[in-house]
Amino acid sequence: MGERVIGVVTEVNRFPVKSMRAEPLEVGDLRWTGLHGDRQYAYLKQTDRGRFPWLTGRDVSELVLWRARYEDPADPRGAALRVTTPDGEEHAADDPAVLAHLAAAAGEPIGLLQIGRGCFDAMPISVLATTTEAALDTLHGAPLGTRRFRANVVIRTDAAAGREVDWCGRSLRFGEAADAAQVAVDWAIPRCAMVTIDPDTAAREPAVLRRVAQDFANEIGAYATPERLGRIAVGDPVILRDRA
Repeated sequence: MGERVIGVVTEVNRFPVKSMRAEPLEVGDLRWTGLHGDRQYAYLKQTDRGRFPWLTGRDVSELVLWRARYEDPADPRGAALRVTTPDGEEHAADDPAVLAHLAAAAGEPIGLLQIGRGCFDAMPISVLATTTEAALDTLHGAPLGTRRFRANVVIRTDAAAGREVDWCGRSLRFGEAADAAQVAVDWAIPRCAMVTIDPDTAAREPAVLRRVAQDFANEIGAYATPERLGRIAVGDPVILRDRA
């Protein structure tokens, strides 16, 4: 089986609440449902009967400025969830004041839902290569950073490693330890208006999505599924492997 080291993990991110800020981790626990605690909660539009009822930054840009944390980070399923507003006020995630604020911003009733398997758009793990970010920064003419792409795992790579979309159909193993996690890279992530939202200001820049569509076939990052459960840690070497 062909394999080679293509880079190193520089970020491990889980998102306790869909569309809110990431919780940076030094070590993530990969389970069959994704990183433990990732996107376990979502606010939803209670009158929406469509296939995507979640309240996201596409509806309310300021959502990307909110923070969420588990009171016991090691027990996401059992721990209470707290959220912090852009003004720094912390509340229980289901506080009526929070629901009322989000409902006013969205213009419709909002509820909170917990789903143990995660409120994912498509697949439970997302990866991003810094080669992709660097190419986009160059074409855009200014640094955009990795955060607006909301990847679970960011991998520092060089030009020889290619982009994450080039890894589709192969696997990534994170380190050589006995408990090293492995994922199957399945397909490129089609992007939407979320990438236009500045993660620090919530301001929208439509030119970002136009650039992604025109120069990257609207594909930034890749979706993956767990193949081997274990840990993913910042600093892990990343091994690209052919599938058996």
